[in-house]
Amino acid sequence: MSQHTISPEITYHSAPSENTKRIWKTFWILSVITLVELGIGLAIYNIHKEAQPNQALVHFFKGMVTILTLAKAYYIISVFMHLGDEIRNFILSIAVPMSLFVWFIISMIWEGDSWRNLKNTDAGSRPAKTEMVKPAAVQPGAPQ
Repeated sequence: MSQHTISPEITYHSAPSENTKRIWKTFWILSVITLVELGIGLAIYNIHKEAQPNQALVHFFKGMVTILTLAKAYYIISVFMHLGDEIRNFILSIAVPMSLFVWFIISMIWEGDSWRNLKNTDAGSRPAKTEMVKPAAVQPGAPQ
């Protein structure tokens, strides 16, 4: 055994035909998911053209697009970034902080919206104002 031999426990070796089949399979999965997302996007566009769009249906479709996008991200990370071939602890060391980061962003958006709504009503002690203020009239000959 020479000194340049790499241990099979460390390096992932596969035949080129096996990798090619895996890449094509991933290509078709990502293509199908993308076409479904485009179809859902077209459905959302057509729903918004109606006089009274069904908001529950729009939210459902947007949730489906989010789930499909996460599925695409999984396949891209797993196959093209080779994370699917790594050991479980390494995958978790990347996935857990990323999920916490996504949770952090969602919680900040949620909290910001709540703060904005409470700020406009003095913390809920009065109803929100929705009046529009007209701009001041410009006097002829006055400096602008």
